[in-house]
Amino acid sequence: MSSPPATHDRRATSARDVGSDEQHTNQGALERRVPSLAKPIRVASFWTAIVLPFLHVPVLATGLSNSTETATFLGLLALNLLALYVGHSHRR
Repeated sequence: MSSPPATHDRRATSARDVGSDEQHTNQGALERRVPSLAKPIRVASFWTAIVLPFLHVPVLATGLSNSTETATFLGLLALNLLALYVGHSHRR
């Protein structure tokens, strides 16, 4: 005899469905605005999100002793978060 699925199984399935809906919504917005550039923008954002953290290292190595260095670090961090958001759905 098979037993009915556990409650946590149903929640996990619905959580996955919600995540895929959110991802689909994010992809659709870029495709609606610039359909011909959507894929290149996602690819560039994906690779920018990978490479950008290497620029954090020299900034952090010299220290955040003045406001210019702090602003540079925060700007790089914000740019990295934006690149992660836009490029997160890139697939090979």
